[in-house]
Amino acid sequence: MPRRRHRPEPAELITIAESAKLLGVSLPTTHRWDESGRFPTRCHPINSYRVCLRDRAMRLRKNTAETKRAA
Repeated sequence: MPRRRHRPEPAELITIAESAKLLGVSLPTTHRWDESGRFPTRCHPINSYRVCLRDRAMRLRKNTAETKRAA
C-alpha cells in the first residue's frame, strides 16, 4: 500500500511575508533564500501564495541566531 504524504494543516503554513517578519529579514531576502534553496517554499494550491512550514521558519530562525552568537 502506498504511503500517504502528510498534508500540513493550514495553521502549520505561513506566507513568506509572515516568515520574513518572523525571521527579521526583508521579503526580498526570503525570495532569494527560496531561489537559492536555503529556505524552500511551495505554491499554495488555492491562492498561489508562496508558503512554507512554520516549523521550518522557526528552525532557520534558531540556526541564524546561533550563527550570529558564534560570530
